[in-house]
Amino acid sequence: MDINAIEIILVEDNPDDAMLTKRAFKTSNLTNNLIHLKNGQEALDFIFDGAEFDGKKFTDHPKVILLDLKMPKINGMEVLEKVKTDVKTKNIPVVILTSSAEDPDIKKCYELGANSYIVKPVEFDKFTKTVVELGLYWLVLNKNQK
Repeated sequence: MDINAIEIILVEDNPDDAMLTKRAFKTSNLTNNLIHLKNGQEALDFIFDGAEFDGKKFTDHPKVILLDLKMPKINGMEVLEKVKTDVKTKNIPVVILTSSAEDPDIKKCYELGANSYIVKPVEFDKFTKTVVELGLYWLVLNKNQK
């Protein structure tokens, strides 16, 4: 794998949550290979259509996609469904990282193939701790197939 290959795709429309997530990964020395996509349309364009963001293209499977649900244009469930039904991307772990704790959302995401569903804590310290634990698991401990 290319040392510049993307390890984490963060699909998050809230700039504050995206900044906190990136900061938590950086301060924990988990990865520098993160790309932040601001909505579901950008995610689909990047993953499936060869669009370039931040000077990077989707060339190798990332270790994980962190996906928010409630986004403009194309929502997270639509992105999840597309990723999990495409033969080239279905093995990429997708972790839903969202503020929605609604049962129908949780059930639907697992039905669509989500690997994990995590409700974002509101408090800064808890949010940071959650992101760090997520990163440790998906980047260090978990072994996924390509």
